[in-house]
Amino acid sequence: MVNLSVGDRALAFEAINQRGEMIKLSDYLGKKVILYFYPRDNTPGCTAQACNLNDNYSELIDNGFEVIGISPDSIESHMKFATKFNLAFNLIADTEKKILKAYGAWGEKKMYGKTYEGVLRKTFVINEKGVITTVVDKVKTKTHFEQLMSLL
Repeated sequence: MVNLSVGDRALAFEAINQRGEMIKLSDYLGKKVILYFYPRDNTPGCTAQACNLNDNYSELIDNGFEVIGISPDSIESHMKFATKFNLAFNLIADTEKKILKAYGAWGEKKMYGKTYEGVLRKTFVINEKGVITTVVDKVKTKTHFEQLMSLL
């Protein structure tokens, strides 16, 4: 499994967001990016995380951050999720799990004694030069914004 760390260059990607637009990480050079990986639209934890970031989005923007969420859900699922919760940031559809795997956000999980592969909830903070400055492996979904601010 890939294990990106603080100081590593963020891996380039391009993918489609919830509005059908092509998003490239290189488009964000010169800006700080909160890149977060989450399992599924419209589930309690993922909704709490997205809404917490969205509720604090203007403060993130004021501090020079952009937010990008990535999950293996479809563009249509992201569109419904973003519309339902009025999300102001990009959600990337990584249905083939290429970005998830590249960032080490896809791997073995265990639940109820069963082992399976799935999304490993992670957040990367990337600086203006495209370098990872923070990695969060134990995301607090309900207070993710506050968690990030305490680390930055």
